Amino acid sequence: MNSFLAMILTLIAAIAWLRAMDFAAQRGLVESRLSRKLIHIGTGPIFVLCWLLFPGEWYDRYLAALVPGLITVQFALIGLGVVKDEASVKAMSRTGDPREILRGPLYYGVMFVLLTILFWKDSPVGMVALMMMCGGDGIADIVGSRIRSARLPWSPEKSAAGSLSVLIGGFGLSALILMVYIALGIFPAPLASYLLPLAVIALGSMAVESLPHKDVDNITMTLTAVLLGWWLF
Repeated sequence: MNSFLAMILTLIAAIAWLRAMDFAAQRGLVESRLSRKLIHIGTGPIFVLCWLLFPGEWYDRYLAALVPGLITVQFALIGLGVVKDEASVKAMSRTGDPREILRGPLYYGVMFVLLTILFWKDSPVGMVALMMMCGGDGIADIVGSRIRSARLPWSPEKSAAGSLSVLIGGFGLSALILMVYIALGIFPAPLASYLLPLAVIALGSMAVESLPHKDVDNITMTLTAVLLGWWLF
């Protein structure tokens, strides 16, 4: 497939997912908090699987990175009030304040751009770090708010169930993406050889996510996954 066509299809897929969640939140089909996390969880796998559309040109990673880059710029403009988009604000903020988008969602997009350029399909490190951010941090809030469990002594706003879901969600989503890439011959088989490194990365990501720092999990746990992945893969 042509690289530019692959980029356009990737952009369409990403925007379709975002707009579907915006629509669902605006119509009251899902609550705003849930739509925010569904965007967080779903965008990553869609984007990383779309990398498979690119034919292998040296500039593919940069074209692919344009997709989250453009969406991140849009987030910044909405957060700054330059662009009015009530559907996006409702879907991506907790309180309806557009300035919230300048924190978690903006950091999320920046991580996508950087890891796409730095690692691309040459290494599992970048995609695993992204899946830890999506499947780990994204699922933690959903599970933690719905399952009653003990609060963490060092981080009272977070729960044991939420932290455990970081481990399971990040590990599971990473393994699923790697399974696809292995099946297509992009990474060497077998999947079993990746499971122990994934478990260590998921444990490290869980530990960092459990710390009492607001709105920076998208940076801290993703960088932790990158460092551990660099060491283990």
